[in-house]
Amino acid sequence: MQTEAMVMRATGGPEVLERATIELPEPGPREVRIRVHAVALNHIDLWGRRGLPNYRYEFPHRLGADVAGVVEALGPGALNAKVGDRVVVNPGLSCGACERCLLGEDTFCKSYRLMGENAQGGYSRHIVVPDANVLPMPKRLSFTEAASLPLCFLTAWQMVVRKGQVRPGQTVLVQAAGSGVSSAAIQISKMLGARVITTTSTDEKAARARSLGADEVINYTSQDFVAECKKLTNKKGVDVVIEHVGGDVFAKSILAAAWGGRVVTCGATTGFTPTIDLRHIFFRQVEVLGSTMGPKGDLFGILRLVDEGKLQPVVDRVMPLWDAADAHRLLEARQVFGKIVLEVD
Repeated sequence: MQTEAMVMRATGGPEVLERATIELPEPGPREVRIRVHAVALNHIDLWGRRGLPNYRYEFPHRLGADVAGVVEALGPGALNAKVGDRVVVNPGLSCGACERCLLGEDTFCKSYRLMGENAQGGYSRHIVVPDANVLPMPKRLSFTEAASLPLCFLTAWQMVVRKGQVRPGQTVLVQAAGSGVSSAAIQISKMLGARVITTTSTDEKAARARSLGADEVINYTSQDFVAECKKLTNKKGVDVVIEHVGGDVFAKSILAAAWGGRVVTCGATTGFTPTIDLRHIFFRQVEVLGSTMGPKGDLFGILRLVDEGKLQPVVDRVMPLWDAADAHRLLEARQVFGKIVLEVD
């Protein structure tokens, strides 16, 4: 069938995104076709649009990892969904049959891919995905709210719960409160009983961070977050740092951690090559943990918590899919708190 989409035929600036009619295959065995109603932006959309050496595109390429919509058709033998279901799509694709997948460690599958990154994504009126990637949408949410959840909450859950092992009474530093991952990490950390410190650049973002549960907010444009963290913890430092900024922020995050603390990182939006004094890692026994996405199964529990009102989507604004280029410019300019979501008419 044919459908409309926002595609890129080459890498580059936001201007490479263009509206086009594409051919979409019929759903195959254990696949589902979804009528997309909303797709959220992530920083991987920016990296994907600009291009990285390890990316292999099949042009025209569609970005977009986070999708919410309605099941429109089922392929042979498709499970866990029926036509008409309102669903959220898990963006992680894996074989589902290897040892790591069967252990619930699908992010370590040799064929692991992300929609919109190294597989076709959701910037389209329709998509076809494996049935294993389709989950019931929380009834209390709109499509735009639901689309804002999967990638950032899965990433934050693995960072805070699985890697950071955050416990009641601990102090957690969440860098860059306005990002999707950080707005989720603040909520998850607070739900687990931690004291949450976060960083941001404006009073408006600070107020929004506090509304999500942040106990202390440091304005990194006028304050040294390492010194402030030491002051707020009686010189101890924080137990866990949730970090995705990279560069000098990553290096200073190690200094902000307590002896035996953990620094969990999932990205490097400002630089890949920080200068680190290794003595602060081995002498103070600070653990540095890398993290990418999270197991598919974790999203079921996350969505239940959202449905119960214990976690909430954070949507900055909603724009039409056909304005994706402008949405990319806003995200690049860091004029966002939470998620930009593209609505698909």
